[in-house]
Amino acid sequence: MKQVVIENPILSSPFEEPRRHFKFTEDSITDEIVEARRVNNTYFTGPDQPYEKLQRALRAEIDESAWTALCSATSYPFDPPKTGKIAVKVINHYGDEVLKVYELKEG
Repeated sequence: MKQVVIENPILSSPFEEPRRHFKFTEDSITDEIVEARRVNNTYFTGPDQPYEKLQRALRAEIDESAWTALCSATSYPFDPPKTGKIAVKVINHYGDEVLKVYELKEG
């Protein structure tokens, strides 16, 4: 695999969607810039039949009870961390994600 040196990296903002990306080939990344948002259709499943689409994308059988337990808006219980902060990351079926750090209230 040829090594590619990126002289001018693309820095994405956490406040807006990326508007350009480096082109990938079958073998590696290139130094060519594409002026468009990268389409990620390899993992995220879309809103219709996510369980079945994820199994096809991973080419694997997934335990349906495990999927049901993970596909939830409710966290498993956990002890408060010593730092007094937690991070919550939400990823939707399009692959969009948001990360927020919360300070826990005492008491």
